[in-house]
Amino acid sequence: QSSRVARRWFTDIDTNMTLHPQSGDLTLKYDINAIKRSIRNLLSTSLYERPFKPSVGVDLRGMLFELSTTDSDILESDIKTVINKFEPRAIVDDVVTFLHGNSLDVSMYITINNDPHPHEINITLQRVR
Repeated sequence: QSSRVARRWFTDIDTNMTLHPQSGDLTLKYDINAIKRSIRNLLSTSLYERPFKPSVGVDLRGMLFELSTTDSDILESDIKTVINKFEPRAIVDDVVTFLHGNSLDVSMYITINNDPHPHEINITLQRVR
């Protein structure tokens, strides 16, 4: 008797809007790449930026100008909260933020629901003024 396990594919449209070279259709992101893209979109969205969904996002851009060592705990907590609330495919294990000069490095360690291996996502934000 053979047991079959159904593979669940996570797919999202590539937001760069690149076309597939053979079919001409929009390309897709699969599995971990789709989830990473979704998390990056959540973190790059400011609060009140999406119409009719004011609670989607986190105020990373605003925190860049106010970040101190005491604010990093609040920022890490906000990142965990927004991902746990709006990205059900991923579970946040740890968030580490590091401020140096005019940039903020955010490293997240996540576990995907159907994959026991941890994955790392790194995002760097910079102040321009």
